[in-house]
Amino acid sequence: MLKLVQKTRAGGLVLGASVVLMATSALADIMHLDDVIVNGSLCAGLDCVNGENFGFDTLRIKENNMRVHFDDTSASASFPANDWRIVINDSANGGANYFAVHDATANTTPFRVDAAAPTNSLYVRSTGDLGLGTSVPAVKLHMVKGNTPTIRLEQDGSSGFTLQTWDIAGNEAGFFVRDVTHASSLPFRVLPGAASQALVVAGDSAVGIGAGTTPNASLHVKRTDGTAKVLVEETNATVAPRTLFALVNNGSANFTFEDTSVAAGNNSGRIWKMKNTAGDFLITTAPGGAGEKEFSLDVDGNLVISGSITTTGGTCGGGCDKVFDAEYELPAIADHAREMWENRYLPNVGPTQENGPINISDKMGRMLNELEYAHIYIEQLNKRIDKLETALLAEKG
Repeated sequence: MLKLVQKTRAGGLVLGASVVLMATSALADIMHLDDVIVNGSLCAGLDCVNGENFGFDTLRIKENNMRVHFDDTSASASFPANDWRIVINDSANGGANYFAVHDATANTTPFRVDAAAPTNSLYVRSTGDLGLGTSVPAVKLHMVKGNTPTIRLEQDGSSGFTLQTWDIAGNEAGFFVRDVTHASSLPFRVLPGAASQALVVAGDSAVGIGAGTTPNASLHVKRTDGTAKVLVEETNATVAPRTLFALVNNGSANFTFEDTSVAAGNNSGRIWKMKNTAGDFLITTAPGGAGEKEFSLDVDGNLVISGSITTTGGTCGGGCDKVFDAEYELPAIADHAREMWENRYLPNVGPTQENGPINISDKMGRMLNELEYAHIYIEQLNKRIDKLETALLAEKG
């Protein structure tokens, strides 16, 4: 039924008040060959009624299957001609309730809003900022949720690649990346309160940890509160040798120690280096040239040091200078000799394995003790010789 209220001009049709269009089998289609202007509200659909209460609605579609179709009839190949449709709810019994934009040509639905979606589920601000769950987005994409707002990146296998799903999320416990596919492990986390520039990857791929925006090495760790340190820890319960730190280079590999409290300068002790050079292991002071080899160990185990060795451990197990004390019980020369020949080693030095390892500090102390024994015995023998010579001279005299 078409209720015409007023016709005011010869060309176009102007309808006043409200217009209700109802399709019935008794009425034929109505075609207007000029503009149609409704001065009021318009209802279209099988369930529109005469006297429809529009409220503030200007256009109402009312029936059990609501669709608005946009049919582009462009025939030239150079013009766009895709057809679109606005779809309201499924047509089937038990179907879903939603508002959707349907690509009628491609038969896809690129946009859909389910019924009961929260207020501000999708909000585009006048600035172009997009809010998800907020009407006041502060940046280009602003997501708000009461518990752990999350972005999911899901590779579903539709292009032939292995299934993989990642989550990027944040809450009061931290910002994290979650590997949903592999037991929801968290390979990357940033806890609240982390300092600015706690982790920086520079343009040259150098990584700074607390080192600002210009790390000075491939990995630069810096602190200003006295807590800078590096820990490499393996917690596997199986006891086994493992390489926990390795320096590999096509040439000498250096490990540098620098004490900034020492005045700068070559060979000042401010900088020490450990390195392997031409097959030798060296400890040197900076600059570490040929003349600064304080410690050199070759592949045959030969050790050269530029200074002296001082030990502070137990170096006189045999007594050393105690042999000169009055209460020291010095064995007789004959007893000492008998023990030496029975055991086939100097009693205080102890056995020394042929080509075997020895404790240099301990052996040196024991050898000193035996040397002191020898000098005391020499002195005793010298006194005996003096007595014998005196006696012989007396007999001859």
